[in-house]
Amino acid sequence: MMLGLVLILAACGGGEESSDEGTNEETTEEQSDSGSDGTVDASAAEGVYKSNCASCHGGDLEGAMGPALTQVGGKYSADEIVNIIKNGKGQMPAQGDVTDEDAQLVASWLAAKK
Repeated sequence: MMLGLVLILAACGGGEESSDEGTNEETTEEQSDSGSDGTVDASAAEGVYKSNCASCHGGDLEGAMGPALTQVGGKYSADEIVNIIKNGKGQMPAQGDVTDEDAQLVASWLAAKK
């Protein structure tokens, strides 16, 4: 069940545009996916999510066309989520437009959702 949720995570690109969309790329390039202390830039991750994932997974991770991701970290690690985003799984196609950096950022953020 959760597998299907994650698969659809990357299936839906585009969708709602956030007001900070133009700064998302700069933010993720200036900052690493996670800080030196292991923290994730949640604001940047949410921006990437809203730009690339929310149209299928809902603005608040509640699910829409795709499954809810509110507890996806309880099933998948950040590395597994990156793999699903980049390669697709089940009904969710690969998200080739998502950079490796953005995929890692969102995956780390989602992996904390348990």
